[in-house]
Amino acid sequence: MSVTRDDLSQFFDRLLRVSEFADYGPNGLQIEGTDRIERIAFAVSATAHSARIAVEQKAQALVVHHGLFWSFQGPKTLTGPFSRRVFPLVRHDINLFAYHLPLDAHLEIGNAACLARKVGMAELVSFGDHQGCPTGVRGKLGQPMSALALQQRLMAVLDHPVMVAAPENGQPISQVGIITGGANRDWVLALRVGLDAYITGEMSEHDWHDSQEAGLHMFAGGHNATEQFGIQALMARVREQCDVDCFFIPSENPA
Repeated sequence: MSVTRDDLSQFFDRLLRVSEFADYGPNGLQIEGTDRIERIAFAVSATAHSARIAVEQKAQALVVHHGLFWSFQGPKTLTGPFSRRVFPLVRHDINLFAYHLPLDAHLEIGNAACLARKVGMAELVSFGDHQGCPTGVRGKLGQPMSALALQQRLMAVLDHPVMVAAPENGQPISQVGIITGGANRDWVLALRVGLDAYITGEMSEHDWHDSQEAGLHMFAGGHNATEQFGIQALMARVREQCDVDCFFIPSENPA
């Protein structure tokens, strides 16, 4: 079976409500390839590695969470490492689709929602505020847990080390907010609404001090690791709805 490029793009736009988000870069089609798509690769990021595997596995599209173009990086020349991400896709007529904040935020297949369900959270609602849009979820653990127990559960789910900043009071954790990836600054949003803990991908030196001194548990499980589940859930949805061959390209990125 196959799907057209335009039909796949429209499917993504409707599912992820792309138009609702003010993002750091363009969501949707970033490199235009062949019109007819029979095999789709999925990966967390558009890298030289994911581009190479997409070519080797004869995909006609690569769908990622982290695309190629970011407002904070400015214009980039098609030289050096960046060219090794772009040219293999262009030369082999492979479409590149990228969905950043819309995939973080989705309440069913988003990065935060998928991670929340894997650690045993329920009663999920939207959480966070990026220019008026939520980018994660909040919810309740099935049973209150200690910081150590939640850290161990996260390590098992993510297969990745997890940093934890725990306040001295050692209170059990029940209400948790999650915004995956590089949302380390947003622990203050969890504190503001009275949550016990906040889970993200990264933690700076001052976050470690500030969050625990404020009385909030903060966990950081890696940017790539916390954002591996949304793209895989999107892949499953495409396979189900579009009836095309799909495969996932894992990354060894430890960050």
